[in-house]
Amino acid sequence: AGFDPTAPDLHLGHTVLINKLRQFQDLGHEVIFLIGDFTGMIGDPTGKSATRPPLTEDEVRQNAITYKEQVFKILDPEKTRIVFNSDWMNKMTAADMIRLAGQYTVARMLERDDFDKRYRAEQPIAIHEFLYPLVQGYDSVALEADVELGGTDQKFNLLMGRILQKHYGQKPQAILTVPILEGLDGVQKMSKSLGNYVGVSDSPGEMYTKLLSMPDDLLWRYFELLSFRPLAEIEEFRAAVNGGANPQDYKKVLAEELITRFHDEEAAKSAHKSAGNRVALGEIPENVPEVEVSLEGQAELPTPTVLRLAGLVKNGAAAKDVLKRGAVYIDGEQLAGNRMFALGDTCVIQAGKKKIAKVVIVG
Repeated sequence: AGFDPTAPDLHLGHTVLINKLRQFQDLGHEVIFLIGDFTGMIGDPTGKSATRPPLTEDEVRQNAITYKEQVFKILDPEKTRIVFNSDWMNKMTAADMIRLAGQYTVARMLERDDFDKRYRAEQPIAIHEFLYPLVQGYDSVALEADVELGGTDQKFNLLMGRILQKHYGQKPQAILTVPILEGLDGVQKMSKSLGNYVGVSDSPGEMYTKLLSMPDDLLWRYFELLSFRPLAEIEEFRAAVNGGANPQDYKKVLAEELITRFHDEEAAKSAHKSAGNRVALGEIPENVPEVEVSLEGQAELPTPTVLRLAGLVKNGAAAKDVLKRGAVYIDGEQLAGNRMFALGDTCVIQAGKKKIAKVVIVG
């Protein structure tokens, strides 16, 4: 399976696929964790309504380092081979790339939903975006892959691997797709750029606070895609909630399971106890109200403005006061200084002892 290092950290959305790789390992297989440092500089156009801004080589390299560190929170290093697609793509000549591009037509590329929508809407499609599926497909050729895993949104690219393998005289790989995990907003897929993510390197307290803030109807999706519990047990949880049990209790169950996986059991217990203490003190209610804050034409908003627009303080002076006192917490972590908020950011903000809200930044 391949992962483009477009952000510094892996998040729970990535782990749906990585968990499946671990299952292959548990069955005795070696897995290849491909870091798409070359494709990361192109930018995957899948599901995008506009051309993605390219990353620099330094940005991709730094992100790749953290991927290597974090993936072994799940995978067995003894059964994992980490490779970078720049190892073979950087050796390609211009003639090689032209020959690769000759294996597919523009008409076939436009069969992809995202390209088709942009073409019909007369929105620009850059030539390098057409190259992305070809380069990803060529990864399968370079690795002589037997099986490739990817999200359901990657089906076109995975099938491209089969087509190119046939052309190069290889046996076409089998493909296996896994569902896409929605972010904490319950609408768009989990993404750090949208601010709706839980990072595998988040602190235990941050993980706990974020997971407890998710919409109730998202809980079962998270259980099914992230938990290692039997489906029968998850159905028992669902039946209990349908019978009147508090869904917040089961968010705690899931949060503790995931914190134990990415940290340890002691950290999970500590996060639960810490949150419980704050609830007991009246600092964090069980059900946090959600507030939308509009950017009002701005690219970003500073913390004092967000506090005021979210109704957490009366005015700008009060915002500066709580910040100066160190009484502002974001996702359970004390804020030091200022922070800028951009479109899609979602977090639980606490100002003082009693004011708290789940804030969603909208356009």
